[in-house]
Amino acid sequence: MTLVAGIDSSTQSCKVVICDAETGRTLRSAAAPHPDGTEVDPGLWWDALQQAIAKAGGVDDVSAISVGAQQHGMVCLDSAGRVIRDALLWNDTRSSAAATDLVGELGGPDQWARRVGVVPVASFTATKLRWLADHEPQHADATAAVCLPHDWLTWRLRGSSAIGDLCTDRSDASGTGYFSAESNSYQTDLLELAFRGRSPALPRVLGPRDSAGETAGGIILGPGAGDNAAAALGLSAGAGDCVVSLGTSGVVSAVGEAAPHDPDGIVAGFADATGRQLPLVCTLNGAPVLAAVAEMLGVDFGEFDRLALSAPAGADGLVLVPYFEGERSPNLPHAAGALHGMTMRNLNSANIARAAVEGLLSSMAYCVDKIGEQGIDAEQIILVGGGARSEAVRRIAPAVFGTTVQVPPSAEYVALGAARQAAWVLSGEDEAPQWSVDAAARYEADATPQVVERYRSAAQLTLR
Repeated sequence: MTLVAGIDSSTQSCKVVICDAETGRTLRSAAAPHPDGTEVDPGLWWDALQQAIAKAGGVDDVSAISVGAQQHGMVCLDSAGRVIRDALLWNDTRSSAAATDLVGELGGPDQWARRVGVVPVASFTATKLRWLADHEPQHADATAAVCLPHDWLTWRLRGSSAIGDLCTDRSDASGTGYFSAESNSYQTDLLELAFRGRSPALPRVLGPRDSAGETAGGIILGPGAGDNAAAALGLSAGAGDCVVSLGTSGVVSAVGEAAPHDPDGIVAGFADATGRQLPLVCTLNGAPVLAAVAEMLGVDFGEFDRLALSAPAGADGLVLVPYFEGERSPNLPHAAGALHGMTMRNLNSANIARAAVEGLLSSMAYCVDKIGEQGIDAEQIILVGGGARSEAVRRIAPAVFGTTVQVPPSAEYVALGAARQAAWVLSGEDEAPQWSVDAAARYEADATPQVVERYRSAAQLTLR
């Protein structure tokens, strides 16, 4: 039996899965935590990876490894390959003013959308480089190369200290702000714009089944991927599939051929891990919305589900707009959540629970529609993440989305996608291996467009 390993180096932890390269069956797995915070010494990622590998029984019997990881992080290296300062993570917002400046300096959001398919926000690497240039110029001057978390971990697995050996893939490069997924090329003038004229070395961009080299022990390294692209690969998502992830935030992504150019900056023009496009919309509010409402009602999740499913579609006119943490899609950072349509007759626990589920799903439907406006239609919804464990979410989702919803078994899909990529590189075939997966639960319901319309009307009030 030939074995491959997939790594998910996320914000919270490092997970490792060891799989059968032919079938995808997980044979063993383990995880190790990452520290809290929005800036982290990359060496701690390496330590967590070594711990997780050891807990998983080691990789001496593994033939290939790939790394999936959190996107957008800024890792700066000097000419000797040493880390210059702690990495700034995707969720570090200190570069928000820099993002605004960069949008204006290129001539507005239309220009960014046209050039690289994304409009700068604080998450993206380009804005973090601008912040570094303005606030820590000595570190900016010492930066000989810039890479992303998965690039750095792959490089460390290779055992190299030469910055010329750094490599990445299209999916992760497309989240930097200076790589075009459509033309498959770095836009070095945008890098120099962001970094105040500096032009550090960038990782070589590999194809989806290209090898990034080998470890000292002879294990083949895959190119790796950003976390959302790796998850799509782990889910075997293809053209027409729209993945809706309800985690701490909400993420909607769809595999397609068309590269988006959204001047509003809502749809990000990312690439997937197979050579296609992966337009993506991220919200600030995901499954914690349900947890907050359940806590307010004083019930556990089981009772919350029962309440929501006991209420009629539309919650007798109650509409919850779930902007509890502000919102990114649409861009309303100072917004707050709101409960609309309250009367003496409809204000009860069941309707409030139903409104919370419908409101959260309607905000995701908004994201699906935005991707559709970029020429990529969602033929099937794949629902994943912690929020997908809710029976109320599962049963109400097809009514809100107006289409069948597939809910695959809970699994580490980022790590599985990385492992599938490793098996692909190992095989040398033109297409990724067709791994067997457990059947997804299928949910159907009569569409409730009136629920989404009432939600949109209530959400419009937030814009005023």
